[in-house]
Amino acid sequence: AFLELSGPSEIKGVWKESITLPCAYVPVEDLVQQTLSWTAAHDKDSGTIFRRDDSGDHVLLSEYRDRVSVPKDAPGNVSLLILNLEISDRGTYTCQVTWRDSNNSLIAKEITTKLEVVKVAATKPIIRAGELGLTVAAGAGTSLTCEASGSPPISYRWFRSGPAGRAVFLSSGAELAWPSLRPSDSGTYFCEAENR
Repeated sequence: AFLELSGPSEIKGVWKESITLPCAYVPVEDLVQQTLSWTAAHDKDSGTIFRRDDSGDHVLLSEYRDRVSVPKDAPGNVSLLILNLEISDRGTYTCQVTWRDSNNSLIAKEITTKLEVVKVAATKPIIRAGELGLTVAAGAGTSLTCEASGSPPISYRWFRSGPAGRAVFLSSGAELAWPSLRPSDSGTYFCEAENR
């Protein structure tokens, strides 16, 4: 019987999102999976993150607790799901499986995958008007909200178009609010979104 683990040699994940590190094999009749372990080697240290054996599933490193799992009831799929990726999760991950054959001897296979964790630039922001819209009666209050996506933290800055096309800085923060509008507040406003 021929057993091979398959999975990518490198994978990129996005900071704060989740990722699956694929590891799979085609089950063979006379071979029974005994143990599965996932180990990680980071810059300074390495250790076993996850182990599955007769006694169940065990997460062995506290920084992965409640963040990692392996599918249940999916024979041959021993991929590792990591939630809420941290920059410190980057490193080399090894998936190791042992099987027992009909003569009671053990077979072990392993593959390694390198995980990079990347940050995502802030997107071009959109501006949401308050419930009254963009044409508002004098004396009413309103606000504009700037929204962008990307890796947190995202900072926002508001500007107003001034004379000769110059931009006048107004404030930082996602929301620009007016408690009571005056006709002189009419104009063109824009916002900028930035992350690290």
